[in-house]
Amino acid sequence: MPLLLGRTDEIRCLDGLLAAAREGSGGVLVLRGEAGIGKTALLDHVRGAAGFRLVEASGSEFETDLPFAALHQLCVPVLGHLDELEPQRRRALEVAFGMAEGAPDLFRIGLAALDLLAAAARELPLLCVVDDAHWLDTASAKALSFLARRIAAEPVAMVFAARAGLTELPSLELSGLSDADARKLLGGVPDDRVLAEARGNPLALLELPKAGFGLPDSSSVVQRVERGFQSRLDGLPGRRLLILASADATGDPGLLWAAAEVLGLATDADTGDLVTISTKVRFCHPLARSAVYRAATAAERRAAHRALAEVTTDPDRRAWHRAEATTGPDEEVAAELEAAAGRARARGGLRGSAAFLARAAALSLDPVARTERALQAAQAELDAGAATAAAELLSSVEPQDDVQHARADLLRGRIAFVRQDDGAALMLSAAHRLAAIDPRWSRECFLDALEMGLVVGRAAGVMDTVLTEARSAPPSEQPDVLDALVLLTGAGHQAAAPLLRRVLAERALWTRRPALASMIAGELWDLDAHVEITRWLLTTGRDTGSPWALRLGLAQEAVAAAHRGELAAVTTLVAEEEAIADAFGDLPMTYARVHLLAWQGELGPLDTALTEAGAHGKGQLVANIHWAKSVRYNARGDYPAALTEARAAGQAGDLYLAGIALPEQIEAAVRCGEDASAALAELSARSSASGTAWARGVTACARALVSGVEDDYLEAVGTGSPAPYRARAHLLYGEWLRRAGRRKDAREHLRTAHESFADMGVLGFAQRAADELKATGEVARSRSADAFEALTAQEVHIARLVATGATSKEVAARLFLSPRTVDAHLRNVYRKLGIHSRRQLRTSVG
Repeated sequence: MPLLLGRTDEIRCLDGLLAAAREGSGGVLVLRGEAGIGKTALLDHVRGAAGFRLVEASGSEFETDLPFAALHQLCVPVLGHLDELEPQRRRALEVAFGMAEGAPDLFRIGLAALDLLAAAARELPLLCVVDDAHWLDTASAKALSFLARRIAAEPVAMVFAARAGLTELPSLELSGLSDADARKLLGGVPDDRVLAEARGNPLALLELPKAGFGLPDSSSVVQRVERGFQSRLDGLPGRRLLILASADATGDPGLLWAAAEVLGLATDADTGDLVTISTKVRFCHPLARSAVYRAATAAERRAAHRALAEVTTDPDRRAWHRAEATTGPDEEVAAELEAAAGRARARGGLRGSAAFLARAAALSLDPVARTERALQAAQAELDAGAATAAAELLSSVEPQDDVQHARADLLRGRIAFVRQDDGAALMLSAAHRLAAIDPRWSRECFLDALEMGLVVGRAAGVMDTVLTEARSAPPSEQPDVLDALVLLTGAGHQAAAPLLRRVLAERALWTRRPALASMIAGELWDLDAHVEITRWLLTTGRDTGSPWALRLGLAQEAVAAAHRGELAAVTTLVAEEEAIADAFGDLPMTYARVHLLAWQGELGPLDTALTEAGAHGKGQLVANIHWAKSVRYNARGDYPAALTEARAAGQAGDLYLAGIALPEQIEAAVRCGEDASAALAELSARSSASGTAWARGVTACARALVSGVEDDYLEAVGTGSPAPYRARAHLLYGEWLRRAGRRKDAREHLRTAHESFADMGVLGFAQRAADELKATGEVARSRSADAFEALTAQEVHIARLVATGATSKEVAARLFLSPRTVDAHLRNVYRKLGIHSRRQLRTSVG
């Protein structure tokens, strides 16, 4: 009888994965399906593959709160290669695994684990098997998913078995066996009731007959199989030993024997065929472990945990076992859990920290301490991205004073914001509650509400409400950004600009609220300040290992580069931000790509992005997309559409967006024959308060459109505004000259505009300039094809980094790839560009 009936296709996929890994092309496959469907049998198949070094890990229901527990299991057999890693990455793993003190550097842990496995695979191809992946702790799940997406150039195969999850990875959904295969598995003439009840589930086919049959019920196959395992537990001499084994997630036989001695259990008691004990304690199936644990009485489970707590040396596991052995409030155990929560948080285990704190809260006698621990648990859940879990914790919180009330409001506000609801009202409630208790904290709450309003957008009325209420905020020791923004709303740009510039020059704002600082720089049309802020963000992100700071810096630098006309740089910056987002399983930041599309993209992606942003209530992103579409429509000469989009972009009055939408609105309105004097007056007020070359240039250009005076056009082309805006000034002046019958003069400016736009890759405006030039009797110089256009965004980024002299190892660190993967991309670059070396690449990039 075949060992694996009905799994021909699955075995073919797995064997193909293994064959590719032997040849140096790594890959991953997730075997997904209900319990008992045959995942473990397929894992046993790959475990027997020849020519591999096998490393294994297994998720555990009882270890989902211990950070990096599963990653540590996987890496333990190859830790002998730890010294081969560069010091920073080696330390990152040591901290993650509790081998060294310090804060976890999530920026490096994934790369360090990748380097470690790659080093081990140099000796022999590596096979990584991860069972029960649905029980992985959050930190391990992210790290292993990161590894799985980046082993393509390594001789490493990864196979996961999970009931659910890991949907971002290639997977096979396992279904039940056919009736024919089910009959073969059972042999002889099987009971038709077995076939009907098992529904093709192999474990059920084998276990249900052992459990006996009664009347059919509505329970799931898994529940019936669990009951079958439980029925085999009854009357076994080794029942208490089995319960003890089920309560220990480590599978350490030494720990099991020590705890058995504490309970006075015979270590040779008959446990049937439910468990085997050798170098590791293994139940015959994961369902058997859970069935045994659930079959135990509450007293039996508490006794098992009490014995395990007595013999374990790991302080976190000891705290958890003590908590499970406790029958009522116990401040000593609660304090031990709180200490474990601190250790978990220090190692990056936010969900683990939350679980320890929630249990500590439940065991707390003092109501103030109970509320404090519950608030901390909710904060940890929210920090981990689990807004629903955080909300559930808060639902039972009973604040004992105004400070705890304010903290609860703040958390509820942030949860609402994450859920795309209006959380600003709750933040304002906290701000008012804290006004008399902690004025400085109160002002911070107003700023939190303000930042939420910036994302939602004024169209929802949130910004106006926040700034109106902020007028009653406790006074600051000296005027700050909140005062500046309230002044801006009440008195306008001329009055607020000096204070805005002052607070923008203070690095405290960059440190605490870099996104707000970037938007204020945009409001002031100050590219220099924006560049300083983004460079600080990029430096901070790389030095501290903060993915958020680095991603924000990359996105903001990309936006600035788009306005400078450096579209190739935008492409590479967007590629790097997306690579980091992918490494951490996050969605990429959309703003930078929207600004790129404004100058060179098609309308289709913008329409799609607008629909998605509107559905999620992202007002600022919606305004950005409207602005981008107004630029695209102006480039095409579809001025009615451009006017509609520009007005939609500026209607909300958001910081930065309302300002840069005005030039688009003015050009479209003039071309449509509408009055643009009010929009010009607003733009002039903003630009005169700013005083930057960018502000002066766009205002002169807009004024020329409205006035039709040549001196205004001359001022526009002579002002040192960023390249795309200077090229547009030449385009508009050339169009004006052609319409005035001065074709020769027009050609000079239209030619300049066309060449500038074409060199930048701003193809919509380049085509408009070419059409105008043709109307003067001159054909625009055709733009030669760029070989780099055949490269993907990531290949372009890698090519540019290598051209600056970066090594494969350095590029790999920037993009969260392995050096072998970088080299594989480089080979594709060489092939597409028709070159053979890094020296030729430097010449090609120029």
